[in-house]
Amino acid sequence: MYLKSPYPEVPKSPEVNAHHIFFGRPDQAQWPDYTLHIDAKTGEKRTYSEFVERVRRGATALGASSSDGGLGLRGDDGEIVGIMGQNSMEYITLVHSLLAITTPFALISSHSTPFELKHALELSKATRLFVDAQLLSLVLPVAKKVGIPQSKIYILAGKHKGHKSFAELIDHARTRQLPTVSPRPASKDTLAYLIFSSGTSGLPKAVMISHGNIIYSIGQSVVVGTATAEVYTPPPPKTPEGIPVGLAFLPFYHTYGLHTYAFRAFLAPTTFVILNQWNIEVALKIIPKYRITGIALIPSVVHQLVNHPGIEKVDFSSLQQLGSGAAYLPQELAAKLTALLPQEANFTEGYGMSEATIAAITQPFPGILNGRLKHVPGSTGVLLPGMEARIVRDDGSDADVNEVGELLLRSPNIALGYWNNEKATRETFVDGWLRTGDKFRATEDGTFFFADRAKDTLKVSGIQVSPVEIENVLLANPKKLITDATVAGVSGGRTSDEKVPRAWVVLSDAGKKLGAAATIKELETWHQENLSKYKWLRGGIEVVKKIPKSPTGKVLRRVLQDKYEQQVAKKAKSKL
Repeated sequence: MYLKSPYPEVPKSPEVNAHHIFFGRPDQAQWPDYTLHIDAKTGEKRTYSEFVERVRRGATALGASSSDGGLGLRGDDGEIVGIMGQNSMEYITLVHSLLAITTPFALISSHSTPFELKHALELSKATRLFVDAQLLSLVLPVAKKVGIPQSKIYILAGKHKGHKSFAELIDHARTRQLPTVSPRPASKDTLAYLIFSSGTSGLPKAVMISHGNIIYSIGQSVVVGTATAEVYTPPPPKTPEGIPVGLAFLPFYHTYGLHTYAFRAFLAPTTFVILNQWNIEVALKIIPKYRITGIALIPSVVHQLVNHPGIEKVDFSSLQQLGSGAAYLPQELAAKLTALLPQEANFTEGYGMSEATIAAITQPFPGILNGRLKHVPGSTGVLLPGMEARIVRDDGSDADVNEVGELLLRSPNIALGYWNNEKATRETFVDGWLRTGDKFRATEDGTFFFADRAKDTLKVSGIQVSPVEIENVLLANPKKLITDATVAGVSGGRTSDEKVPRAWVVLSDAGKKLGAAATIKELETWHQENLSKYKWLRGGIEVVKKIPKSPTGKVLRRVLQDKYEQQVAKKAKSKL
């Protein structure tokens, strides 16, 4: 099945440094000097003009020649700057300073273990590092192993003796009056940054995102925004400066957080209250305090919010726009969240991945494009402007309308490939199409419905079984005995390589009151009544305190599977 975006095409852009798309546009000359950033922890504020000036000085500090007192980064010298830190104003400043001088950077998770960090550094071939002071004790031994000298490790947030901080480098550029380094030229294929993604299998891969990818992605947002503005004008935000205020908690090292807070943030005046990391107690105080109008969410955070004690008493009256992405959001969770919001608030979902720069599919505002596009509950939405898609069967042939198959994507926002991994690039980027590894079905009018991750789909007796389908059935139990569930394949099939479905569930208050054993019995009966026999949980149901998830909300099924298999192996050994 072949599909094309219903939106108008993205206007052709000149091949320039992405920096020029974010700053210095004619429309920005009319902008007020608004508050751009607020640090949620310290209350420190930075205006838009202060930020732009800091980026200019940051680019100079990094790009000026070493003889002048800069770091001498040229952009064409093979340098890759690793960034590892929690959310902060300086993080976004560093990102834009590096973009301006066309020096690629690698975004490394601040949650990395030594093993994960070593993999990231070796794969990216980072030559310098900017890290938070609190992470230095973890980073230094690993950096030494991979050959990055201490002299090329700098502090992003905080201070540490013996290591210059980004703030100190900027102060040096200012006090020494270093010659200003202007934004450097870039083509559409100039590498902008590396972002780590599991892709469809294996260890994390470094996705190559170009300046052209960024610019096209921004263009897609503009086209969607323009189409929406033709039918909808949001009420003026009741905020101190009369502009939207966003809650910036998604990690900046992830494509969702990076684009939301560092890139799309400069399409219109918006204030962002920055949390260095997610904390639900802090967030629920900040929302009414700063009159937050918009929040980009992930399913794990939605789950926390709707199940938080006393959530009904929180003042959400300022909220106007919410969205969820990064992972599949069950309809039940979406319904619970919207019930908490003001009636006029908009809640949308979308689908994207690092290999698509950020997004590929999004739910449209009802009635746009002369009424052709509608909001379909439970759907992921329609293709973003300029995108083409195919849904294919396992044999590569095109699926029929409403037939589930793997989603393939093609568009100028599709990444260049994987850095230093030709094999994975050949397997994932095939004949101009990105193989997403995700299963979808689509209606004749181009509305997409998520089905499952291809790599998570099970085959039981040769028939495909969707873990997401089983999870949704468990969560739909009318007695509301659980608040979360995940399903994955474990050993126990008819052959050594066949996996059977097993569920891990988190009890609700009602489930705890009933008891784990009785809840499991109830869920066994319920899912067997509602699913075909080959989809039954032959691997059993286990009660856990929480479902392990990544910082961006993806369920870490492998953690649960490995733990289960270890227990099975231990029991088998004890019987010998």
